[in-house]
Amino acid sequence: MDELIDIYDENNNPVGVQKMKSEAHRTGLWHRAAHVWIYNSAGEILLQLRAKDKEFYPNRWDISAAGHVSAGEEPVVSGLREVKEEIGLPVSKEDLGFFRIGKSKMVYEKMLNNEFYYVYFLKFDGDSSKLRVQEEELQEARFFPVDKIKEGLKTNQDNYVFHGEYWQDVVNHVKKLLSAKV
Repeated sequence: MDELIDIYDENNNPVGVQKMKSEAHRTGLWHRAAHVWIYNSAGEILLQLRAKDKEFYPNRWDISAAGHVSAGEEPVVSGLREVKEEIGLPVSKEDLGFFRIGKSKMVYEKMLNNEFYYVYFLKFDGDSSKLRVQEEELQEARFFPVDKIKEGLKTNQDNYVFHGEYWQDVVNHVKKLLSAKV
């Protein structure tokens, strides 16, 4: 789905221009995204299996909920919207813990994805079977033990969306969050 997004320079400063997401991806314009990683007290991370007909990285495991920041929108608001739309979980700003802003230059087939991604964590110990997946975006959402994710990234890398070292950063941060609460 195409949408209007704000454009930034390579230092994450707004340039006062808005473009369609498809144009930003075609020409490599810098833009923002929000990533929400959902974890539980059992040390598991919720991953979504992207829809089979997604243009990019179809049928692969990915971030719990993520999406582009719409024009005029703050990243945290985008993160909240994506969690609600993609897995049907209503949350508030206070539920999200800000982690960091990442910067990524990625080429996937004909897409030039230059983005600043705002990373948030959300602890959810509710019944995951009650989550409602947005079928046009994903096939399912399921909790995986951290060790199973780490092993899968080593042995079956093609089953996951490529995020490089970012996956390890996420795993380490979830472990830190859980150890801090003990």
